[in-house]
Amino acid sequence: MKVNTQSVNFVADQKLINFIQKRLDKLDLYYDKIIQSDVYLKVENTSEKANKIFEAKVSVPGDSFIVKKQCKSFEEGADSAAASLERQLLKRKQKLRAH
Repeated sequence: MKVNTQSVNFVADQKLINFIQKRLDKLDLYYDKIIQSDVYLKVENTSEKANKIFEAKVSVPGDSFIVKKQCKSFEEGADSAAASLERQLLKRKQKLRAH
């Protein structure tokens, strides 16, 4: 699956991009018709510790799923967003099987 990663207001290092790619590649285990995914990494200028926003858009035939998580680190955001996407993709797969 092709993962397009964009970082806003900072430069993401290759290690982070590889981690996101690897984590989102696991979504293929739950739903094999994923076309692509777009990931947006943003840093808010606040005094809070959870100032990193991880936003993922996964495109499947006929639909797309969008998840937005705000966490302390991008790795934590990638994990929680991937878990949420896994649930959504499984739900869609079960819905398609029912028809």
